[in-house]
Amino acid sequence: MPQVILSGTGLFTPSESVSNEELVASFNAYVDKFNADNAAAIEAGEIEALTQSSSAFIEKASGIKSRFVMNKAGIVDPDILCPQLPERSNDEPSILAEMSLHAANEAIAQAGIKANDIDAVIVACSNLQRAYPAISIEVQGLLGIDGFAFDMNVACSSATFALQNGYDMIRSGSAQRVLILNPEICTGHLNFRDRDSHFIFGDVCTAIILENGEVANSDHGFEIIDTRLITQFSNNIRNNFGFLNRTNAETRDAKDKLFVQEGRKVFREVVPMVAELISAHLADNNLQAGGLRRMWLHQANRGMNDLIAKKVLGHDPNDDLQPTVLDEYANTSSAGSIIAFHKHKQDFKAGEIGVICSFGAGYSAGSVIVRRAS
Repeated sequence: MPQVILSGTGLFTPSESVSNEELVASFNAYVDKFNADNAAAIEAGEIEALTQSSSAFIEKASGIKSRFVMNKAGIVDPDILCPQLPERSNDEPSILAEMSLHAANEAIAQAGIKANDIDAVIVACSNLQRAYPAISIEVQGLLGIDGFAFDMNVACSSATFALQNGYDMIRSGSAQRVLILNPEICTGHLNFRDRDSHFIFGDVCTAIILENGEVANSDHGFEIIDTRLITQFSNNIRNNFGFLNRTNAETRDAKDKLFVQEGRKVFREVVPMVAELISAHLADNNLQAGGLRRMWLHQANRGMNDLIAKKVLGHDPNDDLQPTVLDEYANTSSAGSIIAFHKHKQDFKAGEIGVICSFGAGYSAGSVIVRRAS
């Protein structure tokens, strides 16, 4: 089987950012207006009063301090509380494709290749802009890539699931080079009127180039040692938005058509599942957790990551061993672990080993063991 090299990564970061303080100010203004408008019903016990949020609550609950967004004005407007992104004509590049191009070009340059060297494109993210034509095929056309492309969705685990797909393609001989893209406009499916989740997500796009080792010549290469995926059904993270919503007018605008979760249950159930996945994956490849140089974990919750790393390593991790981008980017779904990898891989020496791991709705989790190439 050929060696598979992760030879380049790219990152598109939106120009606008929203701090916890700004988010809380807009949310609390909405809460005050709601409670005032519904004072009589609240007094009569017909509905519950809403509770204000705070920056301290957000940071303690998640570790998030700010998030990058595609549209700030709509999000911080108490009367809107939603990004405002005008629909584009069919003759214009879609917004996910446009984000993907920025990230893809950086990854292509880092890998030292040209776009037309790529054989396959995978767009893997938590929410696609449309059902068809595939965003990946649109990106393929915009970049002038021959070959094939497809979209896939495994929520927050989409990037690692796409990595295994690309890895398997190269090992089977169906592709020599694969471009993986993770465009995430998570603010578009976030309920900014929900105190428990209005702060969770940000927007971003990441890109990855995989190559057959025989053709790779990047100075930034990591050999993929092995990949492993796991899924286990759960309703604790759910988004019921879909084309069938329009068939039932009574429920099409219900809260479950946006992101909803049972956060405490997710924490309790996902942490041991992911820790066991990584530990077993390392053991089956005759690797010791103590030999890991770094773990690039899904950026959803600082407490979850700290506990997963502690279970795998047997001790509390430091910021070098388990870097965090969550404070600046918030949860970016599939892109989180790839942002961490992109920003914290340059100091690796030849032969050093790390693990890229993502996890989320499904439940789903993916583990990718990498070694810095010489």
